[in-house]
Amino acid sequence: MKSRFRSRTVIGAALVTALLLPVGATTAAAQSPKTAGAHGGIEAGDTAFVDVSVATLWVGPRMTRSIDKPSTTNPVDLDAWNRSMEDTQTRRWLTGKLETQASYGAKVTVLGIDGSWAHVAVAGQKTPRNDRGYPGWVPVRQLVKNDAFSERVKTSDRAVVTAKKTWLTKKASGEHRMVRIGFNTKLPVLDRESSAVRVATPDGKKAWVDSDSVAVYAPGQQPPAPTGADLVRTGKKFLGLRYLWAGVSAWGFDCSGFTSSIYRAHGIAIPRDAGAQAEAANGRPVDKNHLKPGDLLFFAQPGGTGAVHHVGMYIGGGRMIHAPNASTRVQIVDWRQWDTSNEFAGAQRFL
Repeated sequence: MKSRFRSRTVIGAALVTALLLPVGATTAAAQSPKTAGAHGGIEAGDTAFVDVSVATLWVGPRMTRSIDKPSTTNPVDLDAWNRSMEDTQTRRWLTGKLETQASYGAKVTVLGIDGSWAHVAVAGQKTPRNDRGYPGWVPVRQLVKNDAFSERVKTSDRAVVTAKKTWLTKKASGEHRMVRIGFNTKLPVLDRESSAVRVATPDGKKAWVDSDSVAVYAPGQQPPAPTGADLVRTGKKFLGLRYLWAGVSAWGFDCSGFTSSIYRAHGIAIPRDAGAQAEAANGRPVDKNHLKPGDLLFFAQPGGTGAVHHVGMYIGGGRMIHAPNASTRVQIVDWRQWDTSNEFAGAQRFL
């Protein structure tokens, strides 16, 4: 019997309170010039940038377990975090407790501060919940303010990671690794050589990234308009990647994080969550008998009624690629055979 999927909806304050666990409170990181002060110099109303490979946003502050520590430090160790959650129940515990993730260098608006945690909205992740971006709580130590970096983001060419993962290094040769970054990470370009691109980092440093791992665009330039086959090709890069609730990176996706990330890589902005994707103004409804590769398929309650809780991407031949649930990985299925409870609720085309 197919597993049920929790819809990504706003969780009430009472539930948030009930979920707070004292065992997961993380300790303060050692101070450095960029994080000195009670809140790292970061206050409500500030614009800040993510200073770790991927920051994980929680429904509330201080909700983490001890095994979640590798995701809350600076630097993070997401490989270790994933290894600690091989067990399905351990991984499924995150359901409803995480909001989303944000990649290295991502811009956030600080909405509030609570001790060593910041309530932020992630720019570029569309949601009806906040017009400034997707909201959630993140450790302050994973954020940095940098006006010079902010200006470069606006005016410089940008390098966008197209590989699943790659390294920032101190040398163009690839020596002296600094930070591992992932798919869709965007950084301002400082210089280019045949084998490497020099980029600015949010903490004020400079680094090199392999040319074959990124695409470079001028300010305001978007990737070429994709075909459905292009979207499918990109999605297939992640076959076998373990599901992660709220995931939007090469360290794990949830269902809508997967579809929104694939479209974002090709310059098409769609909402972060499945329900909002199903109602997005830039999508066009498609009959299930006239699907094309790249179309998104949505699933709700039996009979296709109620709130949408799952999304996959049609790849042709009656199949879809999707990130199903905490027990599985990104996979390809015959979508009609997979939909044993007749939950199909419609399809949208964004091309």
